[in-house]
Amino acid sequence: MKIANNILETIGNTPLVRLNKIVKDIEATVLAKVEFFNPGSSVKDRMALKMVEDAEKDGRLVKGGTIVEGTSGNTGMGLALAAIVKGYKLICVSTDKQSKEKFDILRAVGAEVVVCPTNVAPDDPQSYYSTSKRIADKTPNSWYVNQYDNPSNTVAHYEQTGPEIWDQTNGKITHFVVGVGTGGTISGVGKYLKEKNPNIKIWGIDTYGSVFKKYHETGIFDENEIYPYITEGIGEDILPENVDFNVIDSFEKVTDKDAAIFTRKLAKEEGIFAGNSCGAAVRGVIQLKDHFKKEDVVVVLLHDSGSRYVGKMYNDDWMKKNNFL
Repeated sequence: MKIANNILETIGNTPLVRLNKIVKDIEATVLAKVEFFNPGSSVKDRMALKMVEDAEKDGRLVKGGTIVEGTSGNTGMGLALAAIVKGYKLICVSTDKQSKEKFDILRAVGAEVVVCPTNVAPDDPQSYYSTSKRIADKTPNSWYVNQYDNPSNTVAHYEQTGPEIWDQTNGKITHFVVGVGTGGTISGVGKYLKEKNPNIKIWGIDTYGSVFKKYHETGIFDENEIYPYITEGIGEDILPENVDFNVIDSFEKVTDKDAAIFTRKLAKEEGIFAGNSCGAAVRGVIQLKDHFKKEDVVVVLLHDSGSRYVGKMYNDDWMKKNNFL
């Protein structure tokens, strides 16, 4: 019998799916690494489990402990699955810009959810970075995950996601395109792929209101680049330690409107019911089409499921309210 002993053993080995209609104007082969096949419906299951296991090994997380993390929802879901199976409590701290579905899902799997304002500086006491640290400091027997600076985040993708993509393409991949938030996925996958073939191009998808693209190009952390944006799951107003800018060849910015429209197009044209950052990533591939040759094999990673965004990008009223329809 082929049986998983618990839900955590089903993480990884997600499918690689050819994109067709949505990339019809691109000569190259475009393949989607569809990460919502993970049990928590996102790529973040991989690094959530890795961070927990590494913390258990070195004693940062002990029996009966409480896991505390600042998360937009997906990392929280991955941590929740690990907490359920391994017997920990979980407190997730998030921002009020995240979809209601994300909070409902976290509560459904037993997490306590604390919601903070979005439009405050990272060092503001109300920010979700500051609040996470404060809760961890005052909670006995707790472990603050800190996915942004936790090296296990990158290692998970170096050990799992990168090798999977290499094997699934028989080493023929020429470009890897992915949205960048904490930086773990692009840095881990990028490091692995470049060790296999230094000519593989690693492209990060960023959003307007985030600091990544300008910092990568100029080395300047420009606070004028920071302003509120709608796209969920990518972009930052900080520089996480997990973003290895040396691995990344370039960044491409995608607007909130294009990200939302292409999220819906993925569902309607490919039957792939994916999340907001997935629309941004696919739109980014299309914006980059002049960089691809016919014989190229482009892999774009689709982070999460559309189930988190039913009240937003998949809702006509919400789209109209934001002038996206």
